[in-house]
Amino acid sequence: MNKYKLSMLVIALAALSSCAPKQSSSVTMSKEVLMDKIKGGWAGQTIGCTYGGPTEFKYSGSMIQDYIPLEWNDCYIKWWYENYPGLYDDVYMDLTFVDIIDKLGIDAPTDSFAKAFAYAPYPLWHANMAARYNIRHGIMPPESGHWRHNPHADDLDFQIEADFAGLMCPGMPDTSSDISDKIGHIMNYGDGWYGGVFVAAMYTMAFIHNDVNTIVTEALKTIPAESNFYRCIADVIRWHKEYPNDWKRCWFELQCKYSEDRCCPNGVFNNFDIDAVINSAYIVTGLLYGQGDFNKTIEIATRCGQDSDCNPASAGGILATMLGYSNIPEKWMVSLREVEDMDFSYTTISLNKLYDMSFRHALQMIEKEGGTVDEDNVTIAVQTPHAVRFEECLPGLAPYKLQDFTFNRKNVSLEQFSPYTFDGKGIVIRSSTRYPADMKDYEAEIDISIDGKLMETVLIPGSADNMHNRNELYYNYELEDGTHTITCDWKNRIPGAEIFIKSAILYR
Repeated sequence: MNKYKLSMLVIALAALSSCAPKQSSSVTMSKEVLMDKIKGGWAGQTIGCTYGGPTEFKYSGSMIQDYIPLEWNDCYIKWWYENYPGLYDDVYMDLTFVDIIDKLGIDAPTDSFAKAFAYAPYPLWHANMAARYNIRHGIMPPESGHWRHNPHADDLDFQIEADFAGLMCPGMPDTSSDISDKIGHIMNYGDGWYGGVFVAAMYTMAFIHNDVNTIVTEALKTIPAESNFYRCIADVIRWHKEYPNDWKRCWFELQCKYSEDRCCPNGVFNNFDIDAVINSAYIVTGLLYGQGDFNKTIEIATRCGQDSDCNPASAGGILATMLGYSNIPEKWMVSLREVEDMDFSYTTISLNKLYDMSFRHALQMIEKEGGTVDEDNVTIAVQTPHAVRFEECLPGLAPYKLQDFTFNRKNVSLEQFSPYTFDGKGIVIRSSTRYPADMKDYEAEIDISIDGKLMETVLIPGSADNMHNRNELYYNYELEDGTHTITCDWKNRIPGAEIFIKSAILYR
C-alpha cells in the first residue's frame, strides 16, 4: 500500500471513530498527501474552467443536451492560455488574494486585499466591477459589496474566487468562513457571499472526507438555515435522494423553483442568471450525481448551463481535492502538464508556483488553529462547521417592471431620458457610454436628483474595457413607496461624449 492510500485509510478510520456527524477532533496526514490534495484543488479548477469555457452563458435557462459535444484534446488548456486567457478570471482573481497572503501573511488586513483587487490590471464584470468602482471612489469593504452600493451583490463573483480560502484551511471550515467574511464582502453580500462561504467550506471538507455527499452536507452547515441559499442546496440534496439516477430531473426542479434572479440588473426579467444560488446548486448537482467520478462530475456541472465554466471549475476543484492530484484521470493531465510552468495572465504565478504557495499557507494555518506540523506529517485540529450570520439582499423588495429604452436597436440618450417618472421603492438605471477616443481619462459628472433633492453626483468613466467602468448610471433601493421623478444633470459635458440609457428596473 502506497503512502497516499495509507494516509487516506488513517483519515477514514479517524472519521469512523466518532459519532454522527462523522467527524474527528483531529486528523493526521502526511505532507505528501496534503500537497497532493492542494495540487488537486488547483488542477481540478483549471481543468473544469477550461472544459466549460466554450459554453459559458451560451445556455441560459436551458441545459446542454447530450448530443451537443463538449470538446477536449491534449493541447486544449494551452490553447486557452494563449488565445483567451481571460477565461481564467476565477483563477487569477484567487491569485490576487493568494499573493497578498504570501507577501503580508495569513492575517493580512482587508484593505490590502481590496486595494490589490481594485487596482489589478485585469478586466472585471458584475459584482467585482461594481466593487472596484466603489473602492476607487472611496467606498471600502464591507460597504463595497453591500446591496446598497452594489446592485450585483447576489452575483456569484466571490463564489468563483473562494477556492483559495478552502485550500488554505484543510478541515477548518470556520476558519475559511472567517477569511470569506473578510474578503467576500469586498464584492458580495447575502446569497452572493454565501456562495463563496459554501464553496470554500466544501474544499475544507474535501481534505478529511472521502464521500461527496458528506462534503456537501457538512459544508452546508456553514450557511444559515433561514436563507434562500440554504433552502436551495438542501432541496438539491433532497432531489438527489428522490431521483438518484436522473440529474436532469433535479435540474428541472431547480429551474421551477430557483431560476429567478431579482438582483443582478442584467438578469432581472431575463433568462440570464449569474445569481450565486442557482449556480452553486449546479456545482452540487455535478458533485452529487457525479458520484466521485471526475469526468462525470465536471460534465454534469457544465451541462447544467449558465456559468458553465466556473461551475465545473468549482466542482472539479473540490472533487480533485478529495481525490488528490495523483488520481485525476490522465485524459486531463496531458493538457494540464503543458501549462503548469506558464504564468496565468495578469500574474507572475504559474500553477507550480501556486501549489507551493497554497501549501505554505495551509501549513501556517494548521499551526495557527491548534494543529501541528512536523518533518513528515501534519495533524489538523478539525473544526465542526457553524453557520455564519444571516444576510439578505434587497429585503422585502421585488422587481415589478422593466422599461426598455432600446428602440430599433438605438438606446435613448441621457437628455431624452431625463426627467423620468416612476412608481416604486427602488430603481436601477442601466447605461452605456461613448466618449471621444482621446478622452480616455474623462469621467462624466452627473447630478442625480429625485423629487428635486440631490441624491448623488455620479462619476461615469469612459473605459470600454471593463477596467473601471460603471454599467449602472444610478441605483437606489430605499425610496419611500410612491411616485417619484428622477432628473440627471450632466455637469461637464464635452463635445462628442454620449451617455445612453438601456433600461430602468423598478422595485416595490
